[in-house]
Amino acid sequence: MRFGHIAGDRMLDLVNTVAWRLGGHERTEHLRTFSDVVDWCVESDLISAAEAVALRDLAGQDGARAERERQHVLEARERVYATLFEDDPEAAADLASMYRAAIAAAELVRTGDRWQWRDPETDLRLPRDRIVRGLVALIQRDDLERLHQCEDAKCGWVYLDTSPRRNRRWCNTKDCGDRNRARAYYARQKAKSNRP
Repeated sequence: MRFGHIAGDRMLDLVNTVAWRLGGHERTEHLRTFSDVVDWCVESDLISAAEAVALRDLAGQDGARAERERQHVLEARERVYATLFEDDPEAAADLASMYRAAIAAAELVRTGDRWQWRDPETDLRLPRDRIVRGLVALIQRDDLERLHQCEDAKCGWVYLDTSPRRNRRWCNTKDCGDRNRARAYYARQKAKSNRP
């Protein structure tokens, strides 16, 4: 897999398609092309392999529109981050507006024992619409008290803390956790060596 899937919700994994979110000039965008958006959607089971092929064909025919759709996805991602982590009512209003457009383009159909949104056609806006519907479902979860942001000063990745004691501090203990523990250890050693 190309993208991190550590957050406990695929829409939070979307928020994590930015590396070093809090790192200033080190911030790195992982959704650099429309094809990256499609890849993320396939990995996250938002679109099928057949839909991915159709979307890549459409993007090849209209690269400018595909790029606009990529920008819309990034905008939705940043709106949900601002809603959840900055308590920004304007971001929430923007997300609600995006949601109204996303459901206007879909049909509500029964599949098995549940109802779900179905997109009547494969169009370049398909990833955005499915993402936006997923983002609104995310902010309506009833366990958002478990929402946490990695305590690394630059990382900024987010996740649902499902640990038994709800004391998870790092997005990934082998990455940010190890780095921060090593940093703290070296700081303690340096402090000891500087004592008179």
